[in-house]
Amino acid sequence: MECHRCGREITEDEAYAHQGQVYCDDCLMEIGLHAGRCEPWASYLAGKERVGKSGAEGLSELQKKVYQFIKDGEKTTRDEIKTRLELSEVELDAQLSPLMHSELVKERGEAGKLFLVTVA
Repeated sequence: MECHRCGREITEDEAYAHQGQVYCDDCLMEIGLHAGRCEPWASYLAGKERVGKSGAEGLSELQKKVYQFIKDGEKTTRDEIKTRLELSEVELDAQLSPLMHSELVKERGEAGKLFLVTVA
């Protein structure tokens, strides 16, 4: 069978049905099926890795790059980060979750657009 979004051949075990279509795991994540849900694993990892640390201490190298890019730009969009750091939406979400759960970064709406900004 084939993923409705990317066209990749997938087995029945790798297929996920959503709104009458079949998707691979990567595409299911990218279309945002899991968006808006609490991410307890990300919260746990953010807390575990950063115990006793403040600021950017305890972040992975890629998380530090994302954080620094947002900090240097004062406000930036997800698309700007994806382009500059050559990340997919899924990869960016994986890097942003610990930053947001650690309250280093947040999204702020302005003029009908969402921007990523550093907290305080």
